[in-house]
Amino acid sequence: MIQFVHRNPRMFDAQMLGHLRQGTAFFASTTMIAIGGGLALIGNTERLAGVASDLTLVSAPAFVIEVKLVLMVLFVANSFLKFVWAHRLFGYCSVVMSAVPNDPEDAAAIPRAMQASEINITAARSFNRAMRSVYFGLASAAWLFGASALIAASLLTVFVLWRREFASQSRNALFQDPL
Repeated sequence: MIQFVHRNPRMFDAQMLGHLRQGTAFFASTTMIAIGGGLALIGNTERLAGVASDLTLVSAPAFVIEVKLVLMVLFVANSFLKFVWAHRLFGYCSVVMSAVPNDPEDAAAIPRAMQASEINITAARSFNRAMRSVYFGLASAAWLFGASALIAASLLTVFVLWRREFASQSRNALFQDPL
């Protein structure tokens, strides 16, 4: 945001924030569809119980399958709420960025840019948490195949998240000093 204060024109910054909002809105609408699908499955558990028993060779009462589906829907609902909040915060960030004076020497320029920066960081954090919730929602689908499948899927999800967020080439590239 400090670079933003000194950059003219600021069209690129506005476009970048627009793309962040567009991506967040896409994921929010996708999770809404997933919530609807999960609720539809909860209403049709007898048929799903038959398919699950064919695949796992273990039959489970409809109530147990409903509980497993509710867990998935809760993860997706959590991600939906976090995506919506991130979308809203990116909008707030856009408003605050537009309030940053065009004159870099203006006393309000840097403080307003820092406000926009903090709002953007909070939005990005919410977006990341929403993505993690989606990942674990997908992992919880493995519970339909039994407890061991749930444990394996959860461990795999933790490993994938760790690998992407703490041990990836892109993370290393971000932490390299460009000078």
